[in-house]
Amino acid sequence: MKFVIIASEKDPAGMNIVKNLKKLNCNVPIHLIKEELIHAENIDKEINKKSNADFLIFASRHKANDTKKTLTVHTIGNFHKADYGGKDKTLVYSNAKVFKHFFQNLNNTNKNSNSNYLVTMESTHHGPYIEKPCLFIEIGPSETEWKDKNAGKIIAKTIIESINTIQNIKEKDYKITIGLGGPHYCPNFNEIQLEEKYAISFIASSYNFPLNKENITELIKKTKEKVECFLIDWKSFKSEERSKLLELLKESNLEIIKTTDAKIS
Repeated sequence: MKFVIIASEKDPAGMNIVKNLKKLNCNVPIHLIKEELIHAENIDKEINKKSNADFLIFASRHKANDTKKTLTVHTIGNFHKADYGGKDKTLVYSNAKVFKHFFQNLNNTNKNSNSNYLVTMESTHHGPYIEKPCLFIEIGPSETEWKDKNAGKIIAKTIIESINTIQNIKEKDYKITIGLGGPHYCPNFNEIQLEEKYAISFIASSYNFPLNKENITELIKKTKEKVECFLIDWKSFKSEERSKLLELLKESNLEIIKTTDAKIS
């Protein structure tokens, strides 16, 4: 699998990560752009002129009102209107095993660095629109953290370690799934993704609902592996909302599992 790392020259977190990648003698191609990453529409076509990448890694800042120091990973695309790049009601391909691999490595690297950052996945959101599988890996939530050299080093180490050990995921017999419900920072899905049974491709949090048949079809279609089930954060839905969701999922003929039943520990 061939990777390319993308960062924006406008983004202090992205440039922080790039500096650390270079210090660590990263041999993965790094592609710098002048526009914001979420608006780098079809950047995969530009990259393909130089490198036939299989997977794109967007090194980015994470911006939030929350003051917690945070390192995040997430897949991208829009369930509804594309207010922050990408296309309306269109997701970008996700490789569930790669997504899981990066998240697990980010957790391990963060722990080994004695960091005071919280590591979390985020619900799938924002652009750009591309036709290659990808993920965003980010530092947040403010300029102080974006410029934190230690945070940049943790992300850089995670990227290098994940790429160097990517062959390890081929033999993993994960159950490929999609997460539905819960808050944006998805604690229940985080816990499941750190365990060894399921690999999550996309997360549609409660604020993304209601979804429709086209959204569900898009979630399945844009997962590179064969989806086997849906994981539902059961208690995050009101009874009526849950009933509508279960009715919607019937047509997929996929297993439906509560997050409480999916957790190993």
